[in-house]
Amino acid sequence: MRLNSRFSSAQAAVQTAQPASAVAATPQAAQLKPVSATLSTTAKAADIPPIYPASANGTTLYTAKRGDTIPALAHQYLKNTSYLTSSELGDAIRHINGNRSGNILKAGEQITIPGILPAPIVEKTVPVAKDFEVRAIYLTGVMAASDHGLRIIRHWREVGGNAVVFDIKDSDGSVTIPFEHPLLGKHQVYIHDLPKFVHFLHSENMHAIARIAIFRDERMVVEHPELAVQSKKNKQPWRENGKLVWTDTSNPKVQDYNIALAKYVAQSGADEIQFDYVRFPAEGDQKDASFVFQAEHPDATSGDSRGEEAKSGDKPCGDGRLARPAAAKRGGTSTKAGTCKREAAPHGYQRSDVITAFLKKAYAELHPTGVLLSLDVFGVMAWQRSVDLSHTGQDIVGMAKYCDVLSPMIYPSHFFGMDGIEHPGDAPEHFIGESMQRFELITKGSGVVIRPWLQAFRWRTKTYSPEYIKVQVATAKEKGGIGFLFWNAANDYSKPYAAMPEMKAAKDKYFRGDELPGVTVKASLTPEAIPAASH
Repeated sequence: MRLNSRFSSAQAAVQTAQPASAVAATPQAAQLKPVSATLSTTAKAADIPPIYPASANGTTLYTAKRGDTIPALAHQYLKNTSYLTSSELGDAIRHINGNRSGNILKAGEQITIPGILPAPIVEKTVPVAKDFEVRAIYLTGVMAASDHGLRIIRHWREVGGNAVVFDIKDSDGSVTIPFEHPLLGKHQVYIHDLPKFVHFLHSENMHAIARIAIFRDERMVVEHPELAVQSKKNKQPWRENGKLVWTDTSNPKVQDYNIALAKYVAQSGADEIQFDYVRFPAEGDQKDASFVFQAEHPDATSGDSRGEEAKSGDKPCGDGRLARPAAAKRGGTSTKAGTCKREAAPHGYQRSDVITAFLKKAYAELHPTGVLLSLDVFGVMAWQRSVDLSHTGQDIVGMAKYCDVLSPMIYPSHFFGMDGIEHPGDAPEHFIGESMQRFELITKGSGVVIRPWLQAFRWRTKTYSPEYIKVQVATAKEKGGIGFLFWNAANDYSKPYAAMPEMKAAKDKYFRGDELPGVTVKASLTPEAIPAASH
């Protein structure tokens, strides 16, 4: 379960220690050494001094025309430079041209443009073992592509982080990169040069995790209603509680579109592809929902489990991203992890069969590229209730066969009504521990790594603090987790910032401290191969 991540206005702590685009002309300059945070976690962006490349890769001269400005010039030349944002390039232009303070240029004036690249960057995946200990924060695509996002990344690196999860495709279907596909069409781009952005992460010794929300895709079903879940009653696109947001998980065109996007991202240098919303809709009138796979498999069940709900008193887990308590209720009674048993599934072709088949196909396409494949799953799926399985299709045992990492969303605040605890958000040790034990038990022998999503927000808890962060991390590790991911929809990581130095100092209690192997050689912005002339 997650809070809405779109267009947040995070005010997170920032600290800068590396050049503007992490560009370095020499291996010595490229090497990063862990340093302790020296700025207050309440520092504002305005308090941070400007930063420039240690050594520009090249420059070019521009003769100003009447009406030219530095921001316009930065926007014009950005794609040809090592800089990631136009404001960053604008600052560098001012700096290299005599520390200018104004933006207006005089006609005929000679302006030096720094950081010119000989050719577009071609970045490659940095392969790591699936049990590489990831210590990551999440950034929206909008944030990741901004100056503030770059400062967040640098600060996270300095306090002990080694990875970033960033949006490629969010749950509204918006794609943040310049990807071309017949089903996509024109769209707003935020990360204009993905290989350049991934290169920046690599030069910061960061593992690059590209998040793709798969089957919940509002943009797709609005533009292509024939790809939506269909209503049996009115033969129109089916709505989940009044909202038109779900593509048909079993439609081959939908599956192929998402796999094509994932392959493109993998070929752009990302180290890991993270699939989110790898499931069927869990709310709404399930009896009215019609899917392609039901026509192909006449014995398929609809996924409606109302009879089971009536007997058990449980409700399905709901859409765990919407942050609506009623929709996110997690029913059921906790038992000891050692007694966790999977309930018998109904006969016939199931939603879980669709999910497993999709992952088998996707894994076969992605694994040869060298990237890891990770899957976000509901935390409540560890309880193996048939009502949740029949609605979502998230059969953990089956999914574990076709991925490298499972990332259960085990935010304590979202375990509503479980274990008789009135305020689950204030019992992180209990719910993190219970969830991790169960996931470890049901995936035993599969070889899959359990790397949990942990709570980095104060929703429904009065105890959110750096100590809260430490309790979650320590408990997850103690129960078999390898690494962790912090979720905050507003990208505010002030509490993790404060907790990381102490966790880093307490060797092995919280994490091992894995780092990427030999990536400092990748800090040169000279492409390994010159792209075709079409660029």
